[in-house]
Amino acid sequence: MEWFTAPDHWLSRIVFQRGLAGLYCVAFLSAALQFRALIGERGMLPVPEYVRRTRPRHTPSLFHWRYSDRLFATVSWTGAALALALVAGAGDAVPLPVSMLLWLVLWALYLSIVNVGQTWYSFGWESLLLETGFLAVLLGNDDTGPPVLVLFLLRWLLFRVEFGAGLIKIRGDPCWRNLTCLYHHHETQPMPGPLSWFFHHLPRPLHRVEVAANHVVQLVVPFLLFTPQPVATVAAGLMVATQLWLVLSGNFAWLNWITIVLALSVVDASPLTGEHPQPDPPLWYVVVVVAATAFILVRSYRPARNLLSRHQAMNRSYDPYHLVNSYGAFGTVGRIRDEIVVEGTEDQVPHPGTVWREYGFKGKPGDPRRLPRQFAPYHLRLDWLMWFAALSPGYAREWFGPFVERLLEGDRDTLRLLAHNPFPDAPPTLVRARLYRYRYTTWHELRTTGAWWHRTLVREYMPPIRLRAPTGTSR
Repeated sequence: MEWFTAPDHWLSRIVFQRGLAGLYCVAFLSAALQFRALIGERGMLPVPEYVRRTRPRHTPSLFHWRYSDRLFATVSWTGAALALALVAGAGDAVPLPVSMLLWLVLWALYLSIVNVGQTWYSFGWESLLLETGFLAVLLGNDDTGPPVLVLFLLRWLLFRVEFGAGLIKIRGDPCWRNLTCLYHHHETQPMPGPLSWFFHHLPRPLHRVEVAANHVVQLVVPFLLFTPQPVATVAAGLMVATQLWLVLSGNFAWLNWITIVLALSVVDASPLTGEHPQPDPPLWYVVVVVAATAFILVRSYRPARNLLSRHQAMNRSYDPYHLVNSYGAFGTVGRIRDEIVVEGTEDQVPHPGTVWREYGFKGKPGDPRRLPRQFAPYHLRLDWLMWFAALSPGYAREWFGPFVERLLEGDRDTLRLLAHNPFPDAPPTLVRARLYRYRYTTWHELRTTGAWWHRTLVREYMPPIRLRAPTGTSR
C-alpha cells in the first residue's frame, strides 16, 4: 500500500519513538520520586481525598478503582521500566500488535497519574506528552512503514504547539510586538538555568533579534511543515535550533525536548540513509489508523477554533483523555521577579534577636550566591508552583499551608523535595514566609560580591506559625 506508508521516514520514526520513550521515562521518574509529598496518602493534596470528590468519567484513572502509595509507586516505576525498554528498542523486537499495546499501556499509566495529579500536574507539557504518546501508539514498528496519516497528525500537533505559542504572544503582551520581551524574560522566567544570567546580559539589540526570529519560527515556519521535502525538513530544523536555544536559556521541564522530538519526526533522512524496505501493513492496522485519524481530526475542531479566537486559551484540554489540546506559553512576560523565602526558627516566641534559617529549594532562586542549576527535562513540581505562589497567594491556597505543616513536622518526603534543610536534627518550632524582590546582579556586582542575584524584602508573605497541637495537649 504505497499510499499508506512513508518508507523514507523509517529513521525518523525510530528517533521519534526512542526520544519520546526517554521523555516518558523522565516523567515517570519525576512522579515516582515526588508523589508521596505532593499527592500521596499523607501528601499536601492527597489522591484519596481527590478521587472521592470526582467521577471516573471526568478524570479517568485506575486510581479511582483503588489507591495506595505502594500502587502509585508500582505504576510509576513500571512506567519508567517500560519506557526504558522502548528506548532500548523493545517496540521493534515484538510483533506489531504487541508493540502498539506497549505504547498504549505507557499512555494509560501516565494518564492515570495526570488525572489525579491536580494542580501539580496542571502544566501544558503533561497534555502534550499524552497527546504525543497516543499518536505513538498508531505509528507502528519495524513490521511496517510509518503511516503517512500518523506522520501528518504529528505535524498537525507540532503546528499547533508552535503556531499556538506564536499567536498567544502576538495577541498578548505588547512587549512581544515591540520586540522587548527578552529584556525581562530571562530574569523573570519560572526557573532560570545556569546560563540564564548570561543570556539576560546579552546586548539589547540581540534580544530584539531573538524575539523577531522567534516570531518567524512560530508564526511562519509552521506552515512549511506541510510542504514537500526538503522544505519540511528545513522547517523542522529551524524549530529544533530554536528549541535548543531555549534549552540553554532556561528550565522548562520536557516542553522543549518533546517539541524537538516532534520536529525530528518530520525530517526526511533518506538522502543520507536510503529507504528501508518494510512489509505491507496488515489490513486491520490500516483500518485502525484510518479510523483513529478521522476521530482525531474531528476532535481537532475546538483546538483549531481556539487558534483563530481573539480570546485564545493556553494549554487547555478538551477531553479527559488529553487526545487533542491547545498549547501556548508566555502570553505575558513579567517585568519583576518576586520569590518566596521560607524560614524556620527554634525559638518558642519570635523576638528581634531571633535567628531565622532559610530552607533551600533545588531549582528556584533562593540564596543569591547560588548559581541556578540545570534540571530540565526533569520536572521540579514544587519549585514551579512556588513561582506561581509568588505571583499571587491564590495559586497556593490549596497546598501552601499543608507544605508548611509538613516542614513543622519534619516530614522526610517533603524535605526530600528541598536542596537544603536547615534543621537536620529536629524540625523548627516556627516557620514563616517572606516575599523578596529578586533581580540579576550586574557584571560589576558579580565580580565584587560573587552573587548572581540581588534581593530586597517586599513584605511578609505568611506570619510565623507553629504546628497545631492535638486537642487536649499543648506544645
